[in-house]
Amino acid sequence: MSKKIILKLVSLFTILLMMGCQKDDFTFGDINTPTNLKVTAEIIGKTTDTPYGDGSGLVKFVGSAENAISYKYVYPDGTSDNSPNGKITKRFTKTGVNNYTVTLVASGKGGVVSTTTIDVEVQSDFSDDEAVQLLTGGTSKKWYWAASEPGHLGVGPNNTDPVKNAIPDYYQAGPFEKAASPTSSCLYENVLTFSLDGDQLKYQLDNGGATFFNKSYGSVGGQTLTEDTCLPYDVSGVKTVSLSPSESVIMANPKHAEQTRGTTINISGDGFMGYYIGQSSYEILSITANRMVVRAVMGNDPSLAWYHTFSTSPPNQNPDPTTDYTNLVWSDEFNTDGAPDASKWVYDLGNGNNGWGNSEKQNYTNSATNVIVEGGNLKITAKKEASGGFDYSSARLKSEGKYDFTYGKLEVRAKLPTGGGTWPAIWMLGANYATTGFAWPACGEIDVMEHVGNSQDLVHGTLHYPGRSGGNANTGSKTIPNVSTAFHVYKTIWSPEAIQIYVDDQLIHTVANTTSLPFNKDFFIILNVAMGGTFGGNIDPAFTQSSMEIDYVRVYQ
Repeated sequence: MSKKIILKLVSLFTILLMMGCQKDDFTFGDINTPTNLKVTAEIIGKTTDTPYGDGSGLVKFVGSAENAISYKYVYPDGTSDNSPNGKITKRFTKTGVNNYTVTLVASGKGGVVSTTTIDVEVQSDFSDDEAVQLLTGGTSKKWYWAASEPGHLGVGPNNTDPVKNAIPDYYQAGPFEKAASPTSSCLYENVLTFSLDGDQLKYQLDNGGATFFNKSYGSVGGQTLTEDTCLPYDVSGVKTVSLSPSESVIMANPKHAEQTRGTTINISGDGFMGYYIGQSSYEILSITANRMVVRAVMGNDPSLAWYHTFSTSPPNQNPDPTTDYTNLVWSDEFNTDGAPDASKWVYDLGNGNNGWGNSEKQNYTNSATNVIVEGGNLKITAKKEASGGFDYSSARLKSEGKYDFTYGKLEVRAKLPTGGGTWPAIWMLGANYATTGFAWPACGEIDVMEHVGNSQDLVHGTLHYPGRSGGNANTGSKTIPNVSTAFHVYKTIWSPEAIQIYVDDQLIHTVANTTSLPFNKDFFIILNVAMGGTFGGNIDPAFTQSSMEIDYVRVYQ
């Protein structure tokens, strides 16, 4: 017997032995490539006299394959539809007779796919050139929530009621209602841009870094929600938009022409118009050059319809103050190393046992390891260490008794700490807080900047006063990139007319000032870094220390 034959027999025996000894392992499942993939297309309304259909642009596709577990249709404009059973009806909206090459992708077990294509030539008679012009202004136009209007966000039934299914009968948001809480104020940061690229309608959403999610869709934002909440969410990318005739229940109403325009906005790639409800198609109820009302059926509950009102003017809760302040009257540039200037600052010492509340986890000290001027900056450092019976140490400085003022512009250039549980703040408190009858919140509080490490880069500006304190405070927020790696200017312009809060000249929040509010008397400045508490939240077990660095504090009048 030759050596080659012997080697082959040995190899074969080895393979058989290995196969006989090892256990079957189906960890990754069988891999089955779909075969015999087919697709047919039925053009709705096609006859001998109307070879391209009835003008609706509707085409019914039916796909099939052996070993397929799901299907996806991909269209020439880059949009797509998923179809678990291979069946779908697609409306093509480009006016006239047009040829489309549609790709069907069949997926099998193990993620393998097979594809095929089919050409369809179909006619669409639907067009709404006026809506395109109003949406884009002929080139590009930005839209914002009409937050000052009652009912700018609302919900109602989606049923056969000829009146109530055309209005937000269940709930209508009040003017600027969502600005009252950081869990919802991100809604008003939305900028919706519709533009024309040739004859193709495009759409892009700028959400400022966070999206207001319906609680049913918290999983899309990576969380389980018990209430509608703002979550960080990436919406980057330009979407393709098509317009189609409305097929909503409103169209069956006797007076539908008075209730809806009858045109639907369809946004590709799961695009949405600001509030996440699992829907990408919005019926235009009305539209003018500067105002638009749309209606969308809830993605996971067809019995509900949501209503959105948009304007071409950015939301502005209150008018700009009539006064700005340019005369520098007080400042600390932190140019002398060592302890903070005792002629300008005093320490708040102690912890939550002093009655400060908020369930914070730090003890405030005057130790140089917690507060020091160094290299041209004031550094307030929160550290994980036993201190005053607490697990963390930090510092809080205030100008109380050294400098109080009424009205003016406060500017603080700062870089913020990092880490889950950190809660830095730049704020002002009414100087009469210790006077009988003026205890907090009657004394008033202006939070020029608050940040929590558990929501990195989301900056809050807030006012506390009777009726609007604690969790019901009057607040706004905005995502500001790199707050912990770069210096930003946190500013308030405080006048008899309004209190406005800015970051780098970006307006975060505005509240109209009146004689009935406690913002018409002396306040003093406070700088601190808290840990945990009712707003700071859970502290990262890996946290060791982090600092808020302040380049300067300046007051202008």
